[in-house]
Amino acid sequence: MTVKGSGAQVPRGPASSQPADRLRELLTGDSLSFLMEAHNGLSAKIVQDEGFDAIWASGFSIATAFGVRDSNELSWTQVLDVVGLITEAVSTPVLMDGDTGFGNFNNARRLVTNLCRMGVAGVCIEDKVFPKLNSFVGERHPLAEIDEFCGKIKACKDAQTVPAFSVVARVEALVAGHGFGEAMRRAEAYREAGADAVFIHSKETDGKEILRFAQEWAERCPLIVTPTTYHTVPTDVFEEHGVSAVIWANHMMRASLAAMRSACREIRQTRTVTGVEHSIAPLNEVFELLGYRELEEASRRYLPQSVPLGEEAL
Repeated sequence: MTVKGSGAQVPRGPASSQPADRLRELLTGDSLSFLMEAHNGLSAKIVQDEGFDAIWASGFSIATAFGVRDSNELSWTQVLDVVGLITEAVSTPVLMDGDTGFGNFNNARRLVTNLCRMGVAGVCIEDKVFPKLNSFVGERHPLAEIDEFCGKIKACKDAQTVPAFSVVARVEALVAGHGFGEAMRRAEAYREAGADAVFIHSKETDGKEILRFAQEWAERCPLIVTPTTYHTVPTDVFEEHGVSAVIWANHMMRASLAAMRSACREIRQTRTVTGVEHSIAPLNEVFELLGYRELEEASRRYLPQSVPLGEEAL
């Protein structure tokens, strides 16, 4: 099998059971991979149950689930707590949205050390300044100096304790209004600094600048895209242009928001839950997804069983 370029190559043998190895295999393999967003243990279980290749632990979605904005209003430890619950809930590889690394190189390398200990497969850091603002808000965002961000990438790679752990460099030049040339210049610098993959971001709706970038990038190392605004571009086109992975970055959160609002509105207006029962998950599905049957079996195995009445003297 041909392996796409990477900042740190991993020997290719039999498929590994380790999340970091599996994520690296997805990024460097020949076929297009898909990561679905999750923002808590429940959404992660659904993503795994539906068979996605990997999970994107979205900072935007996690913040939204907390009821705050995607502007580093959550502390990094709060985000880490959620990511820990996600990795505990599933065996699917998790790529964490690490924002800017929550500070300078020292904060970023502490983050990586913790993620490796938790079994997270990789982290994506973006070249904005801390605190960041969500990419789809505003027209032009300040970016970190290239040399400073390259140092952050190197610090992350030096700090990882799992050899296959992936550090993904997210290039914000297009979405932040700094132009195509700046995006190419930054992506190449980050690749040379040791990034295992490049994530190119855009909020244009036709996807043309993303496809142009992918064509000129020419698979120098794995390339990741997130078609939030240019979702009408066929996924086959991304594969034809050498894209390694597509992230569906916020769709579990947005789907849950719409479903919860619809159910809440219906119940409020009708003063009964009868009208929503057909459109919400039955309790048995919840019990099945969360493994209640295993808990019942374990209780019989490990807890003292009540002695039937009248048998005490036998």
